Amino acid sequence: MPHAVLDTARNFLRSFITPRRILVAVSGGSDSMGLLVALHSAIAADERRGFSLAACTVDHALRPQSAREAEDVAAFCAALGIAHRICRWEGAKPSTGIQAAARNKRYELLAEAADALGADCIATGHTRDDQQETVAMRIARGKGDGAGDGQGEGHGGAGMAASMLYGRRIWVLRPFLGLARAEIRSFLQARGVSWFDDPSNANPAFERVRVRAQIATSGGMPTPLGNGRQRAASSARAAALIEKRIRVHEALVAEVSARHAGEIDDPDWRRALLTVASVLGGREHMPALATVQRLSQFLRSGEPGRMTAGRVVFDRASGLYLYREARNLPVLAVGPGRQGTWDGRFTVKSCGPAVTVAADASGRLWTQRLIDAGLPAGIAKRGSTVAPEIASTDGAGLAFGEASAQVEYHIGLYDTFLPGFDRIMADAVAVSFGRDRYPASPVHDVLIEMET
Repeated sequence: MPHAVLDTARNFLRSFITPRRILVAVSGGSDSMGLLVALHSAIAADERRGFSLAACTVDHALRPQSAREAEDVAAFCAALGIAHRICRWEGAKPSTGIQAAARNKRYELLAEAADALGADCIATGHTRDDQQETVAMRIARGKGDGAGDGQGEGHGGAGMAASMLYGRRIWVLRPFLGLARAEIRSFLQARGVSWFDDPSNANPAFERVRVRAQIATSGGMPTPLGNGRQRAASSARAAALIEKRIRVHEALVAEVSARHAGEIDDPDWRRALLTVASVLGGREHMPALATVQRLSQFLRSGEPGRMTAGRVVFDRASGLYLYREARNLPVLAVGPGRQGTWDGRFTVKSCGPAVTVAADASGRLWTQRLIDAGLPAGIAKRGSTVAPEIASTDGAGLAFGEASAQVEYHIGLYDTFLPGFDRIMADAVAVSFGRDRYPASPVHDVLIEMET
């Protein structure tokens, strides 16, 4: 019903800890137009002072009509007195994976617009329909079975998170996840507001369009299989297990409590262990189901030995130790005053002249440190040979703490997209690897309940 849309917008504003300036991502479609109009109406009612809106339309430049559509949104925002910015995706577009690339670019441009317009967070118009489609796609890909996934943008049966931290710097909020698209369109029709539909939403070449058609044919499906509150509780328990059972030494070797290493059938412990392993391997995703099953069998056996999974060696002798395998280690050149990510694990910033980053094959910088930390000599040696060695352009070696280069661990699982329901676990991982905790969400946890 139309009033449900406005009620949702009001409840969303009440969920903020303090009033904020909100950037609304407005494509011109019904969902985002409904979000903009509902928030504008709720703020205009003066129910809570201190809020303001800005808006951004990302023109992906994939259709001839997109520029005109963006201008139409700009005119609509101007009529409401809302500051608006058009951000265009310039340059060549990839020939494959265009939707994923467009999504990544969209968030990048939205974050830039938020900075330019002085916004504290971003709101998007994702709906219950989007949630259904997302869950269906993840189930089809085998990511909704509880096998230990839980990375990136909320993979698994919990679906999309109602809040997501982008790039470690700005929160993206999805207040309409509990609303059906039909409700939003009724709300707009009642107010005489039009919208336009992107023709790509009807193109069966895209997976989401095919899934949408299947859901419509089957009469719909429940959303999501596991709600945000359950996912948050699982992440909190996994965080506690990381803090209790895993010790990461010099961001190179994880030492796992021997008595608990084989308890891989506990889903929260499996998530905790595989998350740390993925971070050690510099991966942006958790291992595939087949790899998880093979690794689980190895860990259950309790027998000494080594197994490699997801670029990480699981080394069991007197205890269980995890470290990056010494293969396919890159060489990275970082220009003066620039930064880059080496091996998916370390962000290196040059504070002066150009530097190069490569694996310290000799292990001379870190072996003794790891031994002093109590690790067996063999583990210390193998773990240290995959550490980064930084050299200036004149070949002089640099220690991590020297002013000419700054080094910080990169957490690929969470540094780009961090689902709100996984923040507690992400914080536990960050602290384990010598990093600061992630920024807190601007809304109370009550927003999680909107996902169900």
